[in-house]
Amino acid sequence: MNILRNEQAYSNGGGAFSLQFRRPGLIDGNFEKEDHAFGPLSRIDHAKIGQGTKISMHEHINDEILSYMWRGEMLHEDSSGLKKFCSPTNQMLMGAGNSFFHEESTPTGSVEMLQIFIRPAEKDLEPRVLFADMQLPEISNWRLIAGPSEVNAPLELRQQIVVYDVHGKPGETFTLPVVTGYTPWLYVMDGEITAHGESLHKGDAISSTAEELTTIQLEKDTTIVLFLVDLKASMTLAGSFSGVKRF
Repeated sequence: MNILRNEQAYSNGGGAFSLQFRRPGLIDGNFEKEDHAFGPLSRIDHAKIGQGTKISMHEHINDEILSYMWRGEMLHEDSSGLKKFCSPTNQMLMGAGNSFFHEESTPTGSVEMLQIFIRPAEKDLEPRVLFADMQLPEISNWRLIAGPSEVNAPLELRQQIVVYDVHGKPGETFTLPVVTGYTPWLYVMDGEITAHGESLHKGDAISSTAEELTTIQLEKDTTIVLFLVDLKASMTLAGSFSGVKRF
């Protein structure tokens, strides 16, 4: 069982824009290895953005970028002319492909979110932006957010990663979804859980085999983001952010 604690994250910024970024592959504790990604799951940025912040137009190349919105709404604008809000019930996935420019702003309020950088299976794909209206389940249950075409997720990733979230109450127990051949990497977005006898708090992550990491128990009101990752998936290292092996 591998754990990456919140205090092991890298920090950047402050005030109206604070960022903690994690390299998921460091969950095994080996900071000396060549590549700090977890298969094609390259980097996870946990961002807190104050109202009125604007991140100016910038380019991405060969990154799949999932914007997981937990609180608030963010205005997306891009080089295709699209201008649209993303929110916890309208999640967004950007496929940069051979070149893509976008900017983000928070005109209506503050935001807390994850920006997730994934290595696509191939380089120089067609750029695209996807939005999906996905209401929260009426009862506590896993919500499928993104995945490859074969899982029919609301947002189609061009990589072998499946993303779920769950929002639950103290005392609730959840069995993790399973995809054959995929390895779980679980992130505590907020709250507290017990997993395999370990206590995890906001910003902590845990990973193991699907056979070992099977259930979690919530100790507080909690939001979990779960990544199921094919560690042997084909991928390109041509991504401007996702392709970086280590800092």
